Amino acid sequence: MLREVGAESEEDFYEDIPAALRFRGQLDLPDSLPSEHALRRHVAGLLSKNRSTTEILNFLGAGCYEHMVPAVCDEINSRGEFLTAYAGEPYDDHGRFQALFEYASLMGELLDMDVVNVPTYDGFQATATALRMAARITGRSELLVSRAVSADKLSKIRDYAKPRLTVKTFDYDASTGEPDLSSLESQVGRETAAVYFENPSYLGVIATHGPAVSDCAHEAGALSVVGVDPSTLGVLTPPVDYGADLVVGDLQPLGMHMQFGGGHAGFIASRDEPRFVMEYPSRLFGITSTSVDGEYGFGDVAYDRTSFARREQGKEWVGTAAALWGITAGAYLALLGPEGMRDLGESMMIRSHYAARRLSRIPGVRAPRFRGSFFHEFVVDYRRTGKTIATVNRALLRRGILGGKDLSREFPELKGCALYCITEVHAQEDMDRLVDAVREVVA
Repeated sequence: MLREVGAESEEDFYEDIPAALRFRGQLDLPDSLPSEHALRRHVAGLLSKNRSTTEILNFLGAGCYEHMVPAVCDEINSRGEFLTAYAGEPYDDHGRFQALFEYASLMGELLDMDVVNVPTYDGFQATATALRMAARITGRSELLVSRAVSADKLSKIRDYAKPRLTVKTFDYDASTGEPDLSSLESQVGRETAAVYFENPSYLGVIATHGPAVSDCAHEAGALSVVGVDPSTLGVLTPPVDYGADLVVGDLQPLGMHMQFGGGHAGFIASRDEPRFVMEYPSRLFGITSTSVDGEYGFGDVAYDRTSFARREQGKEWVGTAAALWGITAGAYLALLGPEGMRDLGESMMIRSHYAARRLSRIPGVRAPRFRGSFFHEFVVDYRRTGKTIATVNRALLRRGILGGKDLSREFPELKGCALYCITEVHAQEDMDRLVDAVREVVA
């Protein structure tokens, strides 16, 4: 192989990799397995160590949520005409283009937006891509991001921003958890391309003064980009109503199993204005009449702006998408309809507030940590109990309960606090079981 590529040694072969990153020792590898059967047995043993939410009571959210997935969603996304379709063209479409158009239409109705893209890999990519869109639209080089986002998402935004864009953060109010307007106003300026915040935030808090955040961005000539959990929009006002120019999020709550961390798909939405549409890097599907009177077809909108058409001149390079999950989300939204989405949201809010109220009655436990309104996630403060989150979570796990996410690494000021998630799958006895277990653990 070295001879074929023109390298004289292994050192030559790996010369592009900095020396500091190369491992010089011997890998501690186990003995080789003697057969395929032995390999299958070994892998099965590893997999058996997993514990799914069918075996354990789960209150962990923080970006990947346990929701009820209708059987119809699994049936549709496993159909061959959708499952095996990768990119393709109209001649091998088999209804996929129409399915994606219907998905975009349903999401547009939910978001009260005109344009929705074919899904990106996940909500992280959708967020970072939308912020780069904002930078191209405004011709500016600074992104101002709320500090109340996950460390992983902020890392992805920073990666996408390199090397031309600067990412700065503005604070959240320590008492309410909402965006800190004074912190925002002190940092927004002439180079700010976009102000990004989430509603509800990663910490679960609903931003009741979203209009003020968007107004602050617009007064500085920047765009307002809002991240949203689509499962909340049967109850909460869509971001466009409080000034959002671009709305982003993850489709995972809409008919997708958690699958040990997946599946995910990101959406970007905007108004139907050329300055937005022409900056989308991903595919957009529309409907148009055909040469047959009364017949309609479905296909790409402004295809020449994508890297499929222009390659290196594209807005961003676009490859594999998560279109299958878009079709799944479309099926989910069609099944629930407006009333179903409202019932879903109300159900989660009722349950989460019940759980927080009961937890708050345990001596030393503060729930929720912030005074701001919350939807289906909230921060629980254990500091006055003298117990660490690691200690609490280990004790809960021994009782068959997966507790909240420890926030201390992402938010040092929230040491001793955990983020809990309640959805429509949690029955009253599940929440009562959590409360009883926590009371035992902190006693």
